Amino acid sequence: MSELAELLLSEELPRGSEIPDDLDPLADGILMKHQREWLEDTSDLKLGEKGRRTGITFAEALDDTLIAATKRSEGGDNVFYIGDTKDKGREFIGYCAHFARIVAKEIVAIEEFMFLDQLEDGKTREIAAYRIRFASGFRIEALSSRPENIRGLQGIVVIDEAAFHKDVRNVLDAVNALLIWGGKIRIISTHNGNKNAFNQLIKATKAGEYDYSLHFIPFSKAVENGLYERVCLVKGTTPTAEGKAEWHNKIIRSYGKRHAARKQELDCVPAEGEGSFLSRVLIESRMEDGIPIIRWHVPTEIAELEPERRRVEVARWCEENLKPLLDALPRNLRHAFGTDIGRTIDGTAIWPFTIDSGLTRRTPFMIELRDAPFGVQQQVLWYVIGRLPLLLCGAIDAGGLGAQIAEATREKFGSVIHEIKFSQEWYRMNMEPFRSAFEDGTIVVPRDADVLADLQAIQVNNGIAKVPDDYKEEGADGYKRHGDSAIAAALAWYASLQKTVKQEFHSTGDGRAADRGFGERGETRPSDRGFGTLPGNLGSMERF
Repeated sequence: MSELAELLLSEELPRGSEIPDDLDPLADGILMKHQREWLEDTSDLKLGEKGRRTGITFAEALDDTLIAATKRSEGGDNVFYIGDTKDKGREFIGYCAHFARIVAKEIVAIEEFMFLDQLEDGKTREIAAYRIRFASGFRIEALSSRPENIRGLQGIVVIDEAAFHKDVRNVLDAVNALLIWGGKIRIISTHNGNKNAFNQLIKATKAGEYDYSLHFIPFSKAVENGLYERVCLVKGTTPTAEGKAEWHNKIIRSYGKRHAARKQELDCVPAEGEGSFLSRVLIESRMEDGIPIIRWHVPTEIAELEPERRRVEVARWCEENLKPLLDALPRNLRHAFGTDIGRTIDGTAIWPFTIDSGLTRRTPFMIELRDAPFGVQQQVLWYVIGRLPLLLCGAIDAGGLGAQIAEATREKFGSVIHEIKFSQEWYRMNMEPFRSAFEDGTIVVPRDADVLADLQAIQVNNGIAKVPDDYKEEGADGYKRHGDSAIAAALAWYASLQKTVKQEFHSTGDGRAADRGFGERGETRPSDRGFGTLPGNLGSMERF
């Protein structure tokens, strides 16, 4: 073996070099069932949907070594391996060099060379590549990135971790030309999102649009087929039942609450990825019937009343529609809320949570206001806040239209009110916990078509989950929505996670000053119940 080959195998191939020097992959008990099934499948088009590190690339390298070492008259051919990273190419070529020595009985040298790539515009570029030449005259080449002229390659093309290539669609489209001259295509990958071209290819194949032979190899199947025992063999340790349980648990726990990532990487369940943040199935699994949604399109005749008369009408509406719901809240459980402020184009959503003894956040009801003057919005919001038992925290959208209401509400009720000005960092830190609530089943939301649409409107873009700024959708009432209830729900979830403040309290009654209109927080109405006795303070409280 050449000095370069030894260097590559011992130092440059961090995973490929881990196999023992004398490991014979064809010996009894070495290959797992799913690896043998992959080798036995000689289809021209073969597609492997796999969990992480389940051994399919290992099996493919063995198959390719045997093919490249075989004479043309007996089915030999060239092999071109295209991984998503340079490391994958080094690993693969390391496997092939080992198998050439152990199985094909050839001492081959690993050559590092520059692959001359012909671009579509006629220009050329050089791609770092590794190559093994066999006595048969065939070769295995591992290219470190996708060549532009992939259509010009002839032989067996292996695309590993296809879902993670920069231009997945073009890669998959290009390889089809290889079939014309008898080439074969091997596509292997874990998933990288539901909308990725790799997953779309699988769906199309299942629908009968393509003739790929499908192999489904989740982590659980590999474990069932002896993956733990093979890990022990490579590491030189003795497999035990206790060791297997500890090993399996360590792998599962390494994902923490990233359930979507675990399902994608181990169970072959594509995550929503770039695009939808919450799937319809996941949202509906956390919906319950019977949770009231109070929607009030404020009539013009009320909106245009002079302030004092309007306050009376709004107070009457609150007493009729909200008081029964607020009075029914459990007095011994904590509550939190989130509010998204709108005015004419967008609605306003007020979303409370009851935090039960199991720390599940249950939606007792939800309020949506449309065409509500800011004074009306504040009056309704303060009515609700003044009657939420054991209020832990409230979060209000303080950007743009919501700034004044958020500021006034914090001055009124104190530090339990958080003024939220959305930023990339806020979304980065708080949206994943929000999704985890749906995955863990620690959130309960109303079963409602508009709420479903709002939650589905949250999109992932450049790793940040939010409702797109330009998102608009028509609700059941015919009015446009901007994911308003989803924003309120995310704010409520954030509020429910805040630490308990020192000054704990619960409402003891009407909180009449909370009925005052927007911009009048300096005035008071005498009251000996609930919030409202003092302007800009918590008023009367019962401590516990």
